[in-house]
Amino acid sequence: MEEVSSYHQELINRISPIVEKLFKDNSLYLVKLKKQEMIDMLGEIFGQLSPEEMRVIKDNDLTRRIDKILVLEAVSGTLNDLTPEQIKMYDEAVKRK
Repeated sequence: MEEVSSYHQELINRISPIVEKLFKDNSLYLVKLKKQEMIDMLGEIFGQLSPEEMRVIKDNDLTRRIDKILVLEAVSGTLNDLTPEQIKMYDEAVKRK
């Protein structure tokens, strides 16, 4: 169990600065997401990889992956904020494509 918690801490230590930077660079994240929740969620996602798998992911690749996940989280929440009229307009716009 000790090994698991130290790996989790290692993950969080690696993910946190990336999330901090991405939040600083993207105001959408600041408005739509809770930083600590995202760090915890990313820890769970990347925690499914073995320590060896995680360590071979380069920082720029990890940053890209985290950014994609954050975009998805931020945008998926945005759809919940739409009024019924806006949802109808969105659906009609999507049908036209």
